[in-house]
Amino acid sequence: MMPVSETGKEIMKQRLLFLVCFWWVLPAAVGAEEMIRKGETLDLQRCIAIAMEKHPSIQAAAGTIIAGESKIGQARSGFYPQLSGSAGYSRTDPTSNSSISAAGQAYDSYSSGISLSQSLYDFGKTSTQVKVQELNRDSYRSDLDNVIIQVAFAVKQAYYGLLQAKRNQEVSREVVGQFQQHLEQAKAFFEVGTKPKFDVTKADVDLSNAKLNLLKAENAFRLSQVILNNTMGMQEAPDYGVVDQLPFQRVTIDLDEVTRRAYQRRPDLMAIAVKKKSLEQSIELARKGYYPSLTGSASYGWGASSFPLDQGWSIGAQLNIPLFSGFLTKYQVEEARANLDVLTANEALLQQTIYRDVKQAWLNLQEAADRIATAALTVRQANENLDLANGRYTSGVGSPIEVTDALVSVSNAKTAHIAALYDYRLAQASLEKAAGEK
Repeated sequence: MMPVSETGKEIMKQRLLFLVCFWWVLPAAVGAEEMIRKGETLDLQRCIAIAMEKHPSIQAAAGTIIAGESKIGQARSGFYPQLSGSAGYSRTDPTSNSSISAAGQAYDSYSSGISLSQSLYDFGKTSTQVKVQELNRDSYRSDLDNVIIQVAFAVKQAYYGLLQAKRNQEVSREVVGQFQQHLEQAKAFFEVGTKPKFDVTKADVDLSNAKLNLLKAENAFRLSQVILNNTMGMQEAPDYGVVDQLPFQRVTIDLDEVTRRAYQRRPDLMAIAVKKKSLEQSIELARKGYYPSLTGSASYGWGASSFPLDQGWSIGAQLNIPLFSGFLTKYQVEEARANLDVLTANEALLQQTIYRDVKQAWLNLQEAADRIATAALTVRQANENLDLANGRYTSGVGSPIEVTDALVSVSNAKTAHIAALYDYRLAQASLEKAAGEK
């Protein structure tokens, strides 16, 4: 058998280089300022790349693979000879009844030796243990892929959430400006006597409410930044900007094709398939408890009560035949079979979950796309209604309540349109996640 280090580690390095290298090589003192420059503008892919390097869950999953490689090495150690050395010293003062020497005559005893043992044949126990650990390592790799997909989705969700909060903040700021203009217009009309004091008071109250909504929108934007920083694995980050990637472009997606790809590519499903193979090997390993094992041994030693020490050696072989172990092997086999049945049931459940996730994300995508078109039309209509309300008020035939209602309608329409854009992007991200895409 070839050593554990070369083949397995090389494969792992190829797959995890851009993830683990940063974790191993850079000092622990590397901070957020070195990952993100102050004032830098980040797009979605840049945020995902930062999360791939910094997120603790990815580092933990990568570390699990390294531990899996070590377990393979531990299993392979059974193929190699076991060499041990020993040395001892004792001083004895025997009783008067001792036949070794006269009473009260103390003596020293020295011993040392080297022992060598080698498993000659164990009916494939060691090789099966190696296969089990190799399959476990492969399942850890699939687990890492699944963690990467989960982290990437969380970044997308937080990124789009930040864009939504940013646009809502802009809408709130715009509404404040419009109410400010309306207040100034109402004051001008009141001063020339064409409008009552009520109009000024109403406009002042509306402006105050709009400012409160702006404060809420600004706080929501700051919270969205914190969430995005967290999903990137950055507890603290300097101020940065983000590229607005909410613009809508409808795409046609074949549900059957996406579902087929999901069954083929979902890493959590692939991990279960590998774990099933591992449990099948575990059943075989448990069965080998019924079989004997043959071990060879050799030793060479020195010992005496004084120097120079006498020398001696031995060589032999031992056949260990399990006759009765209290049904231990029987129950180990039954346990492995039961675990396999549980995993098979979980695989079927996961397949159902995958289909549900894909179908749900696909339906949400279609609904959000339809809602965007309707919301965009509502925004146009609300703007037209606001123009009419402002015109009527300026000409002296409109009321301040009419203007307020029109401004609120515009704000609600724009917020609904932004929400539809966010939902569409989120549905896209959910569909990618459900299909096993990063």
